[in-house]
Order: sequence, then C-alpha cells, then structure tokens
Amino acid sequence: MIKLKIKSGDIVRVIAGDHKGAEGKVLSVDREKNKAIVEGVNMVSKHTKPSAKSPQGGIVKKEAPIQISNISLIDPKTKETTRVGIRVEGDKKVRFSKKSNQVL
Repeated sequence: MIKLKIKSGDIVRVIAGDHKGAEGKVLSVDREKNKAIVEGVNMVSKHTKPSAKSPQGGIVKKEAPIQISNISLIDPKTKETTRVGIRVEGDKKVRFSKKSNQVL
C-alpha cells in the first residue's frame, strides 16, 4: 500500500481529464486502487432497484472515483494548486504546502 498525500476532507482541484478545473472536497480515498471520491466531480447515473432504503428505486446520481494523479491539493492560503511535502516537527510528521511552506 502506498502512502498518499491526499486525505479525506482536503479541498482539491481536478488537473486532468473530462472534469479538469472542477473543485471539491475529498469524501473518501481508496489507497489500494489509488483513487479518491471528490464531492460533485465525476457524477454518474446509477440504476437502483427498489429496496427498503429507496422504495421507489430509479436512477440516482452519485460520484464515481477519480485517479489520485488527476487531482491536486489547493493551498488554503494562496487558493492555488500545490504539491505536498512531509516533514518532522518536534516528534510529529506534518504535511506542508510546497508553495506557501504552511502546515496543512
């Protein structure tokens, strides 16, 4: 399993693919498949059978996973995409923005 630099809750921008330029919050990350689900990006129509949860059934719009390499973290200070570095401060590992050098 690879250590990823993007976590759930991060605000990211899509930098490649059909949804290039779209921004959203990371809902979940699949480390084994190198994919993330981003809020409002890569929406697909899913056909669902009637069940106890959705008695009507029908077509539901939901987010599909997007490749981690196609998204980039947005720096909260500069509001631009940035690369992520990891450094040790005291006895803790912290993520920091390579553009603003600010801890994320």
